[in-house]
Amino acid sequence: MVQASAKIFSGPEPSLLAEAVRACVEELVGTQDRSLVLEELSGEEYAIEQVVDAVQTPPLLSDRRVVVVREFNRFKVDQLKPLIELLSDLPSTTDLVIEWGSGAVPKKLVEAAKAIDGEQIKVGAPGTGRARSSWFQERFDTSLVQLDPSARQLIAEHLGEDVARLTGLLQILEGAYGADTKLGAAEVGPFLGDEGAVPPWDLTDALDRGEMKTALEVVQRMMAAGGRHPLQIMATLHTHYERILRLDGTQISNEKDAAVHLEMKGSTFPAKKALSQMRRLGPDKTRRAIELLSKTDMDLRGKSALDGDILMEILVARLAQLSH
Repeated sequence: MVQASAKIFSGPEPSLLAEAVRACVEELVGTQDRSLVLEELSGEEYAIEQVVDAVQTPPLLSDRRVVVVREFNRFKVDQLKPLIELLSDLPSTTDLVIEWGSGAVPKKLVEAAKAIDGEQIKVGAPGTGRARSSWFQERFDTSLVQLDPSARQLIAEHLGEDVARLTGLLQILEGAYGADTKLGAAEVGPFLGDEGAVPPWDLTDALDRGEMKTALEVVQRMMAAGGRHPLQIMATLHTHYERILRLDGTQISNEKDAAVHLEMKGSTFPAKKALSQMRRLGPDKTRRAIELLSKTDMDLRGKSALDGDILMEILVARLAQLSH
């Protein structure tokens, strides 16, 4: 016997969230007549009572009803009580899809959904390395246009952290060139727009490798596309080099002990990087890095008349030199 279902989608990126909900709805509706099966509630006008009525309404001229409620995070926990109570006795012909949006989903709502074998789906792109690369490749593989390796690399590098732009970009390429068209970097380039932001670890990784050119490109991109203030970038650099300094002079030889010493929870990978860089720099260069950071911090706060962007580029160039 087919049971009722309840899925709660949450995440900070509206376009990624909408894409996930759309895919779910298409799977639930299938080949059925959308006008008969699907009911959507959105905007700031509908009330929780309308949601309750919608999920209780029996299907008409179809076997099931798919009810989609959007922007659900505007409701407070106490307002959700009628729906939470109803979920325990949800009609077996109803599939409820909740587009929560950003922010934490109330625990009671999640528990009520799970009680009927529902689930919460947290939507977002992986933040780092291999996971993010795989995420991009999966979307490239399902695109209607055929992107060669050069086009894929160009898009991934250009968008950086702005992964929410990928769906729209692929749709533009599909509309411009048509399905099954093979595209390279030359065909994709004119549609990319401004470069996206990059994560802060791209900067610290480039500095650790002593790659001055890359580090300068990254910090420029962080301040331009990323909209980060120089003092925000300074905070990232302070954290990175402070970890290295705290490990300097210790006899720690493995990342697990390093993570304990640095009071880090979760992944030990950042501790591993700090330990490796501490060995590369040594005591003198580590202290020099701290001196450069302190001087630039004072300059950014008014001691120097130079523009903040220029001060950051000078700092990054000098820090990169230390890794040689």
